[in-house]
Amino acid sequence: MTRIVAISDTHGQHFGLQIPDGDILIHCGDFSKHGTFMDALKFVNWFGTHPHKHKIFIAGNHDLYFEQGNPADVDQFLKTMPAGVHYLQDSGIELEGLKFWGSPVQPRFFNWAFNRDPGSDIQKHWDLIPKNTDVLITHGPPFKKCDTAPRENGFYKSVGCADLLKTVEKICPKLHLFGHIHFSGGTSAIETKTKYVNASICDENYLVNNKPFIIEVENKNYNIIYYS
Repeated sequence: MTRIVAISDTHGQHFGLQIPDGDILIHCGDFSKHGTFMDALKFVNWFGTHPHKHKIFIAGNHDLYFEQGNPADVDQFLKTMPAGVHYLQDSGIELEGLKFWGSPVQPRFFNWAFNRDPGSDIQKHWDLIPKNTDVLITHGPPFKKCDTAPRENGFYKSVGCADLLKTVEKICPKLHLFGHIHFSGGTSAIETKTKYVNASICDENYLVNNKPFIIEVENKNYNIIYYS
């Protein structure tokens, strides 16, 4: 059995989090508070202290350094990360017999990082996802999958990416991990072909209000557990 632990959207408040034991620890982006190099450095150093054999993270819209920093500096930073820490940006890795793919992009959201417009602008990123992906990691959710957010008129709306949903339903990864929409953090959707998890730790007020998810993988079965 392989045990995956998933978190997202910690916004600089990961210190002190109770992280359950496992084989692979995944952060789905927005680990930064201000989007600076120091945010990234503090996070990676913290991330690397965990005993999980493998640790994977992607950036989110708040992690500005990874898109707006000097590319040579970012590349050097990634080369000096602790052993066992892997950063994915429209890229993949195979660990413990599972194929992972990660992407930080999401539909345009204010003036943050990794914004893409609907249609061809964002679809070119989704087209890179391999068809044999087992675990997909994106910062934002697909449409109508743990993506509900409140609106000013008192109503609630699904705000996930419709283009991503079409791609996920075509590729059918066993597990799709994401965050970004704090209001729906701590929720999951169990469907026939793909299991969806919004692993956001912070709530709408940027307070730590959710727990990590544990996903136990055995004989191609994915059992989702909300850590308590």
